[in-house]
Amino acid sequence: MSALEATSMSYSDYLALERASETKHEYVNGLVYAMAGGTPEHSRLAMRLGRLIGNALEGRPCDAFSSDLRVRIAATRRSTYPDLSVVCHELKRASDDPDAIVNPTVLAEVLSDSTEASDRGEKWAHYQRIESLQEYVLVSQRERRVEVFRRADEGWTYAAYHEGEVELRSLGVMLSIEALYHDPLASPAS
Repeated sequence: MSALEATSMSYSDYLALERASETKHEYVNGLVYAMAGGTPEHSRLAMRLGRLIGNALEGRPCDAFSSDLRVRIAATRRSTYPDLSVVCHELKRASDDPDAIVNPTVLAEVLSDSTEASDRGEKWAHYQRIESLQEYVLVSQRERRVEVFRRADEGWTYAAYHEGEVELRSLGVMLSIEALYHDPLASPAS
């Protein structure tokens, strides 16, 4: 991501920019960053993850949202667009941004070369400040690997999945690694 401006921008100016722009931007403590487009692999994994979770949540008081939904982290003055957000029971909007939510239960990011360090580092530090967040999911594009950070009494726990099923405890959902990484457009092995 590259900064649009080196000087601070108010949040209301950021919201005006977002309404007028065809490009999405993240807001980080007064600085605005343009978000780059993704690869076909990134898009496929994000869409498939959303579909699998959305299907698994059918009939439950939770819903999955795409990367078009902004998440506001008021405690750290950040707004971002996770690849997937899940909200349960009640959708709460930010008091200063009616198009952003403040209460995700699960957030997910599909890792890319340009965002992995941030998704694991500073962005993850911001996400941990969201009181409602129970699980943070990282999906690798390079290998079959799904990582889940779970809120626990003593902080956050970690689990990595390479095969079988990924457990999202906060949602009561199991996701198949095979289904997530299946590529119907891949050439069959010779």
